[in-house]
Amino acid sequence: MKNIATLFLLILFFSSCNQKTPSNTQKPSPAPTEESNKSNFGIVIHGGAGTILKKNMTDSMETAYKAKLEEAIKTGYAILEKGGSSLDAVQKTINVLENSPLFNAGKGAVFTNDGKNELDASIMDGKTLNAGAVAGVTTVKNPIDLARAVMENSDHVMFAREGAEQFAKEQGIELVDPSYFYTENRMKALKRAQEREKVALDHDDKTAFYDPYVKDEKFGTVGCAALDKNGNLAAGTSTGGMTNKRWGRVGDSPIIGAGTYANNKTCAISSTGWGEYFIRGVVAYDISAMMEYGGKSLQEAAQTVIQQKLPELGGDGGIIAIDHEGNVAMEFNTAGMYRATMNAKGELYIGVYGE
Repeated sequence: MKNIATLFLLILFFSSCNQKTPSNTQKPSPAPTEESNKSNFGIVIHGGAGTILKKNMTDSMETAYKAKLEEAIKTGYAILEKGGSSLDAVQKTINVLENSPLFNAGKGAVFTNDGKNELDASIMDGKTLNAGAVAGVTTVKNPIDLARAVMENSDHVMFAREGAEQFAKEQGIELVDPSYFYTENRMKALKRAQEREKVALDHDDKTAFYDPYVKDEKFGTVGCAALDKNGNLAAGTSTGGMTNKRWGRVGDSPIIGAGTYANNKTCAISSTGWGEYFIRGVVAYDISAMMEYGGKSLQEAAQTVIQQKLPELGGDGGIIAIDHEGNVAMEFNTAGMYRATMNAKGELYIGVYGE
């Protein structure tokens, strides 16, 4: 009986030793630091790729481009830094570029064969894979705004021409008279193209020989890709298309998977270049797919697609992209590409020419 009592006491003793509070069994967490609270985020933009050579660029023009790129990227960066969404950052950044005559988007759009400005844009949410796009609009001041409205306020992905314009009116998107998009330099470029009876591709090296304005002061499609503090990716692209284009031609910029793509599993991408080839190569999605199914890094995938696969088709241009870890790629196979990026540390890079 005595042995049983002793055994019972021992059981009670060891049982009480094991019943410790969580605070006694876990090491105290280190005090949070400012760096540990700062989630990773980043943003990258482009203003077009093409025959951009230092010898053809005046100091004042280069300064103007770099200043606008910096203004645009800092607009999106401020949104991300405050915890805003990647979608908001992409949209507001592209707005800055659309409102500048320096780029072939919005205010600086090139002219079609019949002297009109037809604008295209797209945007994609990497979290939901939802997307919106518009093509051939002529009175929408900021096509990227309409693309987002299509994504969020309709059951569809793409609206074109009159239908897109009608939707813009119903959504309260800012409209302008078509004369808003008129710029003298773009009109001169159209007339030169028409005189030579040649379609002047906005990003085509061969076209630059026939169009000194395009060669010396290269303009292009604009785009943005961003990663926010919640880990969500987004991308958007906006363009005026091709000088002297006809027959309602639409390039890659509003085509999801070609000109724009975003997926939280991989990356967010915006393309710029000879659109027909980017469509045929499904360039933006191809880079993402190589990452998801082939295990490639963002840089490896971007380099393979832009430096090998695209040229094999006969196309040129470039992409900007950011992956779900904040790594950035700015890959192009032309002489230059207007580009800029900022990371979570606030480090800014702006580039124009090839390196």
